[in-house]
Amino acid sequence: MASAQEIAHFLATEFPQSKCQVVSVEAQAATVRHDVGFDELRPGGTVSGPVLMSVADVALYVAILGEIGIVPLTVTTNLNINFLRKPAANQAILAKARLIKVGRTLVVGEVSLYSEGQTEPVAHAVGTYSVPPAKVARS
Repeated sequence: MASAQEIAHFLATEFPQSKCQVVSVEAQAATVRHDVGFDELRPGGTVSGPVLMSVADVALYVAILGEIGIVPLTVTTNLNINFLRKPAANQAILAKARLIKVGRTLVVGEVSLYSEGQTEPVAHAVGTYSVPPAKVARS
């Protein structure tokens, strides 16, 4: 298992362009926060879909690294998202990821995304990630 601090350092080093901040890493779960900037808004005063998709992807990646350790070549093989309601343009996005299945070479998880301070999710995503062989001890 990797700690929140180890994962945050890894992300800052390997993905310096990402605005996602690691909030917490727990057993098979993680929360990340993404401050929304003007360039990430779309017409109508809402956060763009690609931003939400990116935050969901990072949240699941963080949850996986928290579970299996820093395995950089763990990659997204599928990511589906449902946009549920309009995110607030002036609030950060919080993504709460939970792993559903951790296998030998595939990990499946889900993430709920929220506008900070709101109780109803703005989006829900499900993703599958490929882990290099022999990196995950459980099936």
